[in-house]
Parts: sequence; C-alpha cells; structure tokens
Amino acid sequence: MSPFRKILVPVDFSAHSEEAMRIACAMAETFGASLTLVNVFSPPIYPTPEGAYVALPATYAEIVAETNKHLEELAARIKREHEGLAVDSRTLEGVAFREIVGFARRHDFDLIVMGTHGRTGLKHALLGSVAEKVVRKAPCAVLTVRLGGHTFEHP
Repeated sequence: MSPFRKILVPVDFSAHSEEAMRIACAMAETFGASLTLVNVFSPPIYPTPEGAYVALPATYAEIVAETNKHLEELAARIKREHEGLAVDSRTLEGVAFREIVGFARRHDFDLIVMGTHGRTGLKHALLGSVAEKVVRKAPCAVLTVRLGGHTFEHP
C-alpha cells in the first residue's frame, strides 16, 4: 500500500509554489496519488472613517472568479504534462494556515506539499510563516519546498 494516496498542494501563484507543485506531481506519479491544488485568499478590507469593511460583492466575486480561473489553468496544465494524474482544485477563503490545515483534516489528506519563502528576521516576524504554522498543526505529513538557488536572509 502506498504511503501517500492524497496530496494537497497550497498554491499562491509564486515561483515557490510552482516548485512545490513540480515536486508534488513527481510524488503523485511515483505513489499513484491524487493531487489537489488549493488557493486561500482573504477578502480585501478597505478602511473607512467608520471603521473597516470588506470588499463590495462585485469585487469579491471578481477575486473568486479570477482565482478559480488560475487554479483551473494550473490543473489543466498539470493534466497535460502528467497524463493520467488525477488533479482537482479548490479556492478557500480565510486565514491561510487554518484553511489549509482544516481542509487537509476534513478530506483525509496523507501529505501536504507547499513552498516556503524562507523569510527570517523582521520579515518573518511581520509576515509570519504559513508553512511553519501548517507544519505545526497539520493532521498529516508536510513537505516544505524551497525554491532552488534561494538563499535565506539572515537577521
């Protein structure tokens, strides 16, 4: 029995997630696993004199439609390049690490393969690390992938 049947790949359309997808595809082919691509977004919040409000419904719908379009294009490309590989895609809304971990738990994924930007110091403190939080809270194995040739920043 294969150790990995279902592989989850969070994507943010960066070179880092592209590298993670490349490795996840190779692993899915090796183990005969299915692949699910997910993108998590938070609706934009605009400040107003009365406080903050979420984007207008039209803007929100445009964001969802554009994200779905990009994910479908990625899934179609993977299917063309990796014949026979089962690929699905989903758009999730909320806090990235929570949505990724919750989705992996609800759908019984065996492995999460995700890119990491390798931020350290002030950038890490300000922006946090989705990958780090997923590693700590995931219900399954997590493989973090660093973009080739990337050097980590030192504080």
